[in-house]
Amino acid sequence: MAFITKEKFLSNEWLTAYTYLIIGSIIFAVSDILFVVPYKLAPGGVYGIATVLNTLFGWKISYCTFAMEVPLVIIGTIILGPRFGIKTMLSIGIILLTVWIMETYVVPGYPKVIADPMLNTIVAGVFYGIAIGMIFKSRATSGGSDIIAMIFAKYTKISLGKLVMIVDGIIVLFTLVQPTETGAIGWEFVIYSLIIIYIEGKIIDMVVSGANYHKTVMIVSDQYESIVSKIKGDLKRGATVFTGTGAYSGEERKMVYSVMSRRELEILKLHVKSVDPEAFVNVTEANEIIGKGFKSLNEEEE
Repeated sequence: MAFITKEKFLSNEWLTAYTYLIIGSIIFAVSDILFVVPYKLAPGGVYGIATVLNTLFGWKISYCTFAMEVPLVIIGTIILGPRFGIKTMLSIGIILLTVWIMETYVVPGYPKVIADPMLNTIVAGVFYGIAIGMIFKSRATSGGSDIIAMIFAKYTKISLGKLVMIVDGIIVLFTLVQPTETGAIGWEFVIYSLIIIYIEGKIIDMVVSGANYHKTVMIVSDQYESIVSKIKGDLKRGATVFTGTGAYSGEERKMVYSVMSRRELEILKLHVKSVDPEAFVNVTEANEIIGKGFKSLNEEEE
C-alpha cells in the first residue's frame, strides 16, 4: 500500500491532511514519553525497541529511534521504491523531534505521570490509537515496523496485516529481557503492551472510520414487501431486494438488504417479528459505509 498522495497544495484537502499528520505525530510522541516509556512497555514499532534499549542501557529514546528509522527508510526505499512520500517522512521527523524535546527538556528521566499501571495502560492505548488514527487519516504512516512488514511482504506470501502483527508481537516479547523490581521475568510488560495494542486498534478504527453506530441487516422473508415499506417509509432508509434459492428447499425466496443505525434496527426487528415471526434475520457490523446517505465518496479521494 503506497502512502503517496496528491492533494493540491494549500487546498482544503491538503490543509486537513497535514493538520491530521502534525497533530497526530505530536500526540504519538507525547504519549510515548508520558505513558509508555515510564512503565517499560513496548507495544510494537521501533519506539517499542527503543524503550527496551533505554531500559537496558539508558540510551535516549530519540537517539535509538533515529538510529533505526533512517536505515529502515533508506533500505525500504531501495527495496520497495519511493512508496512512503513526504508525509511519512514528515511524520517520522515530527515524532523524533517531539520525543527529543520531551525527554530532554520537559520530562527528563521519564517519570510516571499516572501511578496506577492499568489506568496508565488504558490511557496509553487511547492516545496511541488517536495519534496513529490521525496519521492514517492523513494517508501517511509513522514508519518503523510498517516498513519492516512491507519488506517481508514483498518476499513472502503472508499478508501485510499479518506481518505487522508478527513484527509487533516479536517486539512486545523483547520486554521480557527487561529487569523487574522483583527480579522475575517481566510478563507484566508483555501483558500491558498487548492491552495497549488492543485498545489502540479499536481507537484507530473509530478515528479512521468513525464510531460504529450502523448495522448491516439481511432479512429472508415472504413478507419482504411489508419490510421494505417499513424501511423506506418509517425509517427513511434505502433497501435492496435480492432473489435467492434455498439450498435445502430449492425454493426461491426474497432477501432484503439494508444498512441502518442501531435504533432503527430495533424498530425494524419489532416490525419483522409482527409480520413474519419465522423470518431469517442476519445482522452484522458495518465498519465503513460510503455512499448516499452516509459518507461521501469525495471524502475518500486523495
